[in-house]
Amino acid sequence: MNLKTNLFNKIYKFKDVKDVLAKANEEKSGDLLAGIAANSTAERVAAKIVLSDITLGELRNNPVVPYENDEVTRIIQDAVDEKSYNKIKSMTVGEFREFILSSSEENIKSVKNGLTSEMISAVTKLMTNMDLVYSAQKFCNTAFCNTKIGERGTLSARLQPNHPTDDIDGIMASVMEGISYGVGDAVIGLNPVNDSIDSVSRILRKFNEFTNEWNIPTQNCVLAHVTTQMEVLKRGVPMDLLFQSIAGSEISNRSFGIDKDIMDEAYLLMKEKKNSKGENFMYFETGQGSELSSNGNNGADQLTMEARCYGFAKRYNPFLVNTVVGFIGPEYLYDGKQVIRAGLEDHFMGKLTGLPMGVDVCYTNHMKADQNDMDNLSILLTNAGCTYFMGVPCADDVMLMYQSTSYHDIATLREISGKTPIKEFENRLEQIGILKNGKLTEKAGDPAVFLKKQMV
Repeated sequence: MNLKTNLFNKIYKFKDVKDVLAKANEEKSGDLLAGIAANSTAERVAAKIVLSDITLGELRNNPVVPYENDEVTRIIQDAVDEKSYNKIKSMTVGEFREFILSSSEENIKSVKNGLTSEMISAVTKLMTNMDLVYSAQKFCNTAFCNTKIGERGTLSARLQPNHPTDDIDGIMASVMEGISYGVGDAVIGLNPVNDSIDSVSRILRKFNEFTNEWNIPTQNCVLAHVTTQMEVLKRGVPMDLLFQSIAGSEISNRSFGIDKDIMDEAYLLMKEKKNSKGENFMYFETGQGSELSSNGNNGADQLTMEARCYGFAKRYNPFLVNTVVGFIGPEYLYDGKQVIRAGLEDHFMGKLTGLPMGVDVCYTNHMKADQNDMDNLSILLTNAGCTYFMGVPCADDVMLMYQSTSYHDIATLREISGKTPIKEFENRLEQIGILKNGKLTEKAGDPAVFLKKQMV
């Protein structure tokens, strides 16, 4: 395997595949912090040249964390479909890029189960932003919980009614406002302040009561730790989706208080006791840089570690996966340019892994980014076929203290793109009078419609 190249009369030589992957990555403050980034644009280009000539088989044989040392590596490697892998193993990364850009959805999906996360990360590094948009929009991945997400022509949204004290009236005010804007077809999902079994149970019961009372076809979730949710399930509380934040290494997953055994147990318990009717009932969130923040990156770049998150998630056939792309902060993604690039990368990698992939288009106030950057990213991702975004009151999460996309943003993106919510959800909101012919009516934005005694 060749790990060197001559560029402008200078020899660039790389230590191993992990070094090539790191230095071929677009500039990220997290890789700079880890001391693994390219030292110059020329070195980055040289790494891309070398990477383009590495075969997919060589990438499979050189995971960034050894098989014997890491259960995430073992999960990814053991899940490879050998028949699909044999079709593409002799391709170089450069040839694989050309294959994706020139192939149909059917042809791309015919080989995706033969890929490892390192292969997916590698081809991403050779793509421009436009390549990532063009490639991702070629194919869609669907999943079914209570409704079917990810179908072409739809743009879904998680209704995120977070409250700084978990006050149930405040939470439900946000839920009713969000539904009145056509938001919540992906899930009504709350990040709780209080991770106790009683508090999580109370909120889930309230969500279930509301969606049953108004016949809203969607999914409910409270994003507590998986072990809390398991205890809630055992008490018979109605739960449609089971959530957990995940990482791309065994070390970092342990920092989240999970491992494969815990997630396997949770999956089986949810399969037995879930309130939802479909075969997809897991929800995962990720974000570039989380492995470095927990000293679990194993010397690998943050994009490759993020790709490995999706390989781990795939084991559980999730209904939802999203990257909380700008949440961690400027230590990992310094400014709007880096956040935009990361959002396009993460979305493409999740789609190529086979997941119904969403993005929390977001930033923190200590980052060199603003709402215009987020508008740019959300428009690009809408064109890329992103499965879902977040719907946050006024785009300002008062509990998590970060900026995301608002109820209004979701409505605007749908109108610009001509996309709609999930069909059953859309039909129900048309019955209530919130939507008509796919667009919001004069009733939109008035949560009082759900306070009237006369049910629709």
